[in-house]
Amino acid sequence: MLDTLSAQAPDALLALIKMHAADSRDDKIDLGVGVYRTNEGATPVFRAIKQAERKLLDVQDSKSYLGPEGDGGFVKALMPYIFGEGSPLASRIEGMQTPGGTGAVRLAVALAVKAGVKRIFLGVPSWPNHAQILEDVGVEVVTFNHASEDGTADLAAVLGAIRDAKGDGAVLLHGCCHNPTGIDYTDTQWAAIADAFAETGLLPILDIAYQGLGQGMEEDVAGVRAVLAKVPEALIAYSCDKNFGLYRDRVGAFYMMAREEGQLAAIASNANALARANWSMPPDHGGAAVRLLLEDEGMTSTWLEELDEMRTRMRRVRDRLGAADNEVPGLGLAALAEQNGLFAMLPLTKDQIASLREDHAIYMAGSGRINVAGLHAGNIDKFIAALGDVTKG
Repeated sequence: MLDTLSAQAPDALLALIKMHAADSRDDKIDLGVGVYRTNEGATPVFRAIKQAERKLLDVQDSKSYLGPEGDGGFVKALMPYIFGEGSPLASRIEGMQTPGGTGAVRLAVALAVKAGVKRIFLGVPSWPNHAQILEDVGVEVVTFNHASEDGTADLAAVLGAIRDAKGDGAVLLHGCCHNPTGIDYTDTQWAAIADAFAETGLLPILDIAYQGLGQGMEEDVAGVRAVLAKVPEALIAYSCDKNFGLYRDRVGAFYMMAREEGQLAAIASNANALARANWSMPPDHGGAAVRLLLEDEGMTSTWLEELDEMRTRMRRVRDRLGAADNEVPGLGLAALAEQNGLFAMLPLTKDQIASLREDHAIYMAGSGRINVAGLHAGNIDKFIAALGDVTKG
């Protein structure tokens, strides 16, 4: 039977990683891998996580199963940061732990389909795994334009998608720090989106993968909260991989908001059954570390300071790129200063991207997506000069 399987195309990002590793040039720049990097190019373990892991080593007394819902303390501890301290919506929200944000998105889509959703509307470009998850679950994917040519969000397109989705559709939106464009909805746009969801009664699926890395912890979920305040029900996927630096520990959470508190038990039982069939039990270590961190005021303060440092560093990179707009005319670099998070899209041709790699040792995705955290004071001028070289004329 296995002979019937045909080879799948290799992951382009993995191939890029290998090419970068094999490049012997000392001044090479990696803008492909989607992880945070310091000025020194490292992706360190958070200081606060180190403290929490030391405590976990002392206090954890069992490695027994937790159940498909995972660490309930971890799930509850995140809620004030996502939904607001003392949120009136809390009684209508139930959550569970998942293997990373990917597991949370997968569970959200599977639960939506089980509830009767036939089509999911997705703004493009989007995180490539969104489309793969939707295809694997077997739901119809309808795309709309996320970004306008001027480097801002296409509000008309998302409002049109909400209108077109009707009763059997759902719309999947990034909560903040859009991957791969860095283009977020403004507060005014989120208000219009929330009104559109409320008018249609449509199910929102909200993917929050980078809270704290855009404008701030509160600012980055203001749009999500605006939508939740207007709708009867919603599904929310959350990742701790980026804002706690727990990439390889696969730490995520999935939340369900019901129309009434009494409906939560039935909804959660379906989510638990889907999780049991997919991964049975989520990994515990990273979630337990986050729980201990958030239960301790000192560790929480350290974590928030680290997020501030990361966000400030990426903002400096974006400001420098934006200021280089006149140095590299035609690329629209000025818009990058107004965008958020790790990623941005540059309108480069495949030949220009190949030239950056071959002639300048600069590695980026073939789509033109760059990880701005791969840039710092020591290499950003080289990067800007290289852009000017490959786009001249």
